[in-house]
Amino acid sequence: MDRIYNAVATLLNRMMAGGVVWGPITWGDLAVVFGTLLLASLVHALVAAGIRHKMRVAGSARGNELRHHTYAAVSRPAYVLIWVCGAYFVVLPLLSKFQQGPDVGTLRRVLVELFDLSVFTLLFWFLFRFTHVLETHMARWASRSRSRVDDLFVPLLGRGMRVILPVIGVIFALPILHLPSAYAGLIAKGTSILLIVTGAVLLVQAVQVGEQAILSRFDITAADNLRARRIYTQIHVIGRAIYVVIGVFTVACILMMFQEVRHVGSSLLASAGIVGIIAGVAGQKSLANLFAGFQIALAQPMRQDDVVIVEGEWGRIEEITLTYVVVHIWDDRRLVLPLSYFIDKPFQNWTRTSAKLLGSIFIWVDYSFPVDEGRKALKQIIEASPLWDRRFWNLQVSDASERTMQLRVLATSADSSKSWDLRCEVREKFIAFVQTHHPQSLPQLRMQMGAPSA
Repeated sequence: MDRIYNAVATLLNRMMAGGVVWGPITWGDLAVVFGTLLLASLVHALVAAGIRHKMRVAGSARGNELRHHTYAAVSRPAYVLIWVCGAYFVVLPLLSKFQQGPDVGTLRRVLVELFDLSVFTLLFWFLFRFTHVLETHMARWASRSRSRVDDLFVPLLGRGMRVILPVIGVIFALPILHLPSAYAGLIAKGTSILLIVTGAVLLVQAVQVGEQAILSRFDITAADNLRARRIYTQIHVIGRAIYVVIGVFTVACILMMFQEVRHVGSSLLASAGIVGIIAGVAGQKSLANLFAGFQIALAQPMRQDDVVIVEGEWGRIEEITLTYVVVHIWDDRRLVLPLSYFIDKPFQNWTRTSAKLLGSIFIWVDYSFPVDEGRKALKQIIEASPLWDRRFWNLQVSDASERTMQLRVLATSADSSKSWDLRCEVREKFIAFVQTHHPQSLPQLRMQMGAPSA
């Protein structure tokens, strides 16, 4: 390149009588500069025309949207690359005209490094724009797909490309910059840590997307949601355990990058027995809850949204973590219990195998109450209620005292909430029936007065 430049400059200098413009720079050198810039403009125009033609051809044909957007993505980086090369081939030969010295040599090396960095930056810019094109087309493809999994994983893939590409670009740009060893090592270690953290974030997002992909197939709000509650419990508990594992390995990988921490780790491993005993005693409760979480996820004595009676309170399992369980009490209070509670202590689970329940109602009436007539009235009350699930109902005299007899009404319903409402409704209407048709059969206190003594 220098020989060609010198030959052209010599020819132009002879043509222009060797006029000097500034220092060693002559009119011939300026003519070569203008010629190079003119050539860059011509190449720019030709490349722009070619890209526009390709975009029109791709845009006119169906199914070539990816090619059309690819040409659009490469256009701007290509234009800038043309002018960067033009500026480089203009400035570098001009520097060779000056007397070679330390300053000129340093300036020449800086120019070469800037050119390399600019070319790498433009390539990185093109790849970044191209990943955006790929993400857009994958999103369109996912929108046309019937699978909900595609709608979840495609955005994850796009986010992964946008996050990983800048980190990889910084890593590959470090050798081009030729930084001092102290700064280069520090930046290299920082980028490695950034890459590890990026990988951990992507793994966490992948686990979250996997959870959503699995849980999207189950409706926990359905009436018969036994299987959905089982899957929700397993996925949430196992997912949180995976998050902990990812966090531990991320911190471990970062610490292993520092030589000082490696020596500390070796010292800790030498006294692993003492450390293990201390950790075992200090973390006994935490480890018990952790193992209880895995036991609950596998055996499932209770699940997400199960109806339970715990500590004398009626509520639903609202949240299951690695250490505790939140029970949503019927009056909007929250009862927080450790996981080990559900392994060590008894509790009632009203939806262990099914949400269907058999509710009972107890009513005290006088001995004069006609039970058969009451049974006919109860039939009309229960069968007219939409809360009854049409499985079973019954009325029996379950107990008697010296003053009254006890009637027990049994009625089935689809779940515990409907069972509570059904029992209240039947109790109210049956008492109203007794008050209206047999008021004399309400519980009474009888007294027999003897004749007065003489």
